[in-house]
Amino acid sequence: MKTAIVCDWLITYAGSERVLGEMIHCFPDADLFSVVDFLPSNQRAFLKNKPVKTTRIQHFPLAKKLYRSYLPWMPLAIEQLDLSSYDLVISSSHAVAKGALTGPHQLHISYIHSPMRYAWDLQHQYLRETGLNHGIKGYIAQYFLHKMRIWDQRTANGVDHFIANSKFIAARIWKTYRREAHVIYPPVDISSFTPYLEKEDYYVTASRLVPYKKIDLIVEAFTEMPDKKLVVIGSGPQLSKIKAKATKNIEILGYQPNEILIHHLQRAKAFVFAAEEDFGLLPLEAQACGTPVIAYGKGGALETVRGLHQENPTGLFFDQHTISALREAVTQFETHPSLFLPKNCVNHAAHFSPHKFREEFNAFVLRQLP
Repeated sequence: MKTAIVCDWLITYAGSERVLGEMIHCFPDADLFSVVDFLPSNQRAFLKNKPVKTTRIQHFPLAKKLYRSYLPWMPLAIEQLDLSSYDLVISSSHAVAKGALTGPHQLHISYIHSPMRYAWDLQHQYLRETGLNHGIKGYIAQYFLHKMRIWDQRTANGVDHFIANSKFIAARIWKTYRREAHVIYPPVDISSFTPYLEKEDYYVTASRLVPYKKIDLIVEAFTEMPDKKLVVIGSGPQLSKIKAKATKNIEILGYQPNEILIHHLQRAKAFVFAAEEDFGLLPLEAQACGTPVIAYGKGGALETVRGLHQENPTGLFFDQHTISALREAVTQFETHPSLFLPKNCVNHAAHFSPHKFREEFNAFVLRQLP
């Protein structure tokens, strides 16, 4: 059986690339396609030395730096990939990969990390954060996003079976495409995160410092809890803003290599997570270190953290993006610390292992084959 794997773009090794790596592990003979490929040589090991066939956008002016600016041309580009000789097409999509053209005698299975959030339910937030909610540039952006929605919905008909990375995304797929999706959670490299039982007296959060991650909310909440220490790991556009808000009990470390991140995840009394994520790897990585999670109670966190209402809890939730709600959650956590056992956190994280992903993904694809 001749197999093709199609992804959106290869720029850095992150969450969707981890899934792609496991797909390649399941189908080692598959050919690989992408809109663009600017992945650094030191991050290409997961591709197993596979050549990547790209689109014309690869050669557009300044494409390596400005590839996102070419989003309006990506639907046309992905449709020009000739996949007609393949029996099985697997797309790993958070943008346009699911729009690859296939025929009636081909099986197309699409793993959806999320429908294009900036074109659908989060359009208004995206436009506000990029300053494109007014003016001529704003009208142009709104027009292109409108066209993207039409294309995105139409191309859903070319997919035979959808896989979602969480129940939260399965609901978004239904809302957007009116299609059912099977849920297979992304793989978490549990082996890289070893548990550490001697916790220290601080909380930790880590993320790219962009508005929707809500790191500023976490920092503001801890400024009102001067007796509690917070460590913030990550860099991004909001770094200077967050540094300006930090008080003496808050340590802003900026970007840190993986070993430093793991060191802090292992020793923190809890990991604080305020984003409404599609899935969210970091809460599971914290749990793999034996560290419980205080998370915003919406999105993928509801599937990756076991709350107080569940057996063997691994964390607790706050229901509103407010300082008072987060402060109350921290107080509740410190009132019942014995409820969150490191062994329960580690055992729960093990359910999201790469082996589990491969097992479920292989089984799903085999069930769909004629």
